[in-house]
Amino acid sequence: MAILNVSDIGKIYHKGHLEIEVLKNVSLSVEPGEFVSIIGPSGSGKTTLLYVLSGLETYDKGSVMLFSKELSSYTSKEKATLRSMNIGFVFQFYHLIPNLNVYENVKLASVIGKDVSHQKIIDTLEMVGMKDEIKSYPSQLSGGQQQRVAIARALINDPKILFADEPIGNLDYQSGLKIMALFKELNQTYHKTIFMVTHNIDTTSYGSRTLHMLSGRIIKDEKVIQ
Repeated sequence: MAILNVSDIGKIYHKGHLEIEVLKNVSLSVEPGEFVSIIGPSGSGKTTLLYVLSGLETYDKGSVMLFSKELSSYTSKEKATLRSMNIGFVFQFYHLIPNLNVYENVKLASVIGKDVSHQKIIDTLEMVGMKDEIKSYPSQLSGGQQQRVAIARALINDPKILFADEPIGNLDYQSGLKIMALFKELNQTYHKTIFMVTHNIDTTSYGSRTLHMLSGRIIKDEKVIQ
């Protein structure tokens, strides 16, 4: 059964008297365990699509079924629970709290969600290669290391789906490759469903499927040959 099923969704932004249609009759279905990359030029609607599918933004028409429930029918409390326990977010910028160390940044997310054990936090940091830096503060870490902590924070409540918006857009080439290898491991070894926006066509090779967007529409949907 699909973890995410989208039918003919549309999204309009209003600027004064102007209406800008940023998503136009978008339909797709995502199965558990898929690693879906969305690529397209700036303004194609890819980030808006990710925000709509994850519940961060509303949509104006169509249907989004997330975990077999219409997303528009979730209450505010249910959406908060959804974001803290069933889905994880990784963004281009890490948004770590500067006066908390690595362990504390991840623990804070667990307190908001499932309040997991000390060992679970250690195991999650080990999963992303940051177990040896638990006492370090964000200012003491490289960009790649900070993103690994952000990924651990997204994973700590064992979400069913991970939404990533340009996760290597703020990293140098080598650090970006390591983060993409980590995403591939999370997908293939830990069976995490991943939905990722990217501007770099090379990163789509790490996933299992690529959606190409242009002018608010999905113009191509292709499987990635491993």
